[in-house]
Amino acid sequence: MSLRGYVTMFRTPQLLSVGEVQPAPVAAASTFGAPESVHTFGFLMVPDFSMIAFTSAIEPLRLANRCSGKTLYGWRIFSPDGQPVTASNGVSIAVDGAYADVGPMPAVVVCAGVDVHRFDHGALIAKLRTLAFYGVQIGAVCTGTHVLAKAGLLAGRKCTIHWENNDSFREEFSDIDVTQELFEIDRNRFTCAGGTAAIDMMLSMIAKQKGPEIAAQVTDQLIHHRQRDSHERQRMELRARLGVAHPKLLAVVSEMEKSLETPLSCAELADEVGLSTRQLERLFRKYIGEAPTKYYLSLRLNRARFLLRQTSMPILTIGLACGFVSASHFSKCYSEHFGRTPSHERRGLQ
Repeated sequence: MSLRGYVTMFRTPQLLSVGEVQPAPVAAASTFGAPESVHTFGFLMVPDFSMIAFTSAIEPLRLANRCSGKTLYGWRIFSPDGQPVTASNGVSIAVDGAYADVGPMPAVVVCAGVDVHRFDHGALIAKLRTLAFYGVQIGAVCTGTHVLAKAGLLAGRKCTIHWENNDSFREEFSDIDVTQELFEIDRNRFTCAGGTAAIDMMLSMIAKQKGPEIAAQVTDQLIHHRQRDSHERQRMELRARLGVAHPKLLAVVSEMEKSLETPLSCAELADEVGLSTRQLERLFRKYIGEAPTKYYLSLRLNRARFLLRQTSMPILTIGLACGFVSASHFSKCYSEHFGRTPSHERRGLQ
C-alpha cells in the first residue's frame, strides 16, 4: 500500500460512556509534506491504562479546539483488538480500531498503567517500529515509556517515567537516558511521568504548535493555574510527604532514599548530619515513631515489593538491588515484614 493510502480521514471520537463528546469532523492530517491545519494524535491504549494520564493528555487538545473556535486537533483511539479497552479504574472506553488499523499520522501516544509489564506488547511494538520508520512523532504517558524502550525507540534520546517506576526502568534499560523530569520532549519522541504531568507536556506542545496564547487559555480552562516547566519535580517535597520540618531528619531520610542498594549504617547516617547515633535514634522515634534502622529497612523492602510486582527481574537480583547480601536474608526480612516470601509475592500475581 502506498503511503498516501495509509493516511485517512480522522474524527474526534466519543470517548467515555459517562457524558457525551460531540464528534467534530477534521481534515486529513499528515506528517509528510506541508503541515495540515489539523494535528491528529493517535492514542494507543494498553489494557489497565492510567485514566488520569490519558484524560490529562487528551483534554488539552479538546480545549485547544474550544478556545480557538477551530478544529486544531483531532484524535483517534486504538486498542489491541479494536474492542473497548478498560482502564485501571474499571472504566471502559470506546475505540476507533485496533493497533493494526493505525497508519502514519502526525503523532501517536502510548497510554499504559501500573501493570504494563504483564501484557504481551508484540503487536504494539511492531506497529510502533513501522510508524517510526515513516517518521511519526511517538510519545508515551505514564509507563508507556516502558513500551517505547522495549521497541528500541528511545536510543540516544532522553525520556522520563513515573517516579515509582524509575528505579526498575533503570535496572532493565541501563543504556537509556531516563530522567526524573515531569516530561521530556527530545526531537521526535515525547514522554511524561503520567498523572497530571501529561497536562503540562501537552500544554508545552500546544504552545509550540499553535501559540502560547492558546496554551494559556487552555491552562485557564483546566484551572491549572500555570504550566509547569519540565524540570519541576515529580514528587511532593520530603517535608510535605513526612509532615516533618526538622532539617537533619529530612537530610537523613533523603540519604536513605538515595542509598537503598548500598545501605549506610546508622553511624554513617548520623555522621552525615553531625549527630551521634543516639541523637539520631531519638530524632526518629520522636518524629517518625520508629528506629532509623527499622524505617530504613521498610524503605528497602517496599522497593523490593514494587520490583517483584512490576518487573520480571530475578528475585535474587531484586534482593541485591535493595541492599540484601543473600537470598536467605532477603527472604527472611521480607517474610517478617509482609507475611509472605518474595516467591509467594510474585506467584500471587500470576
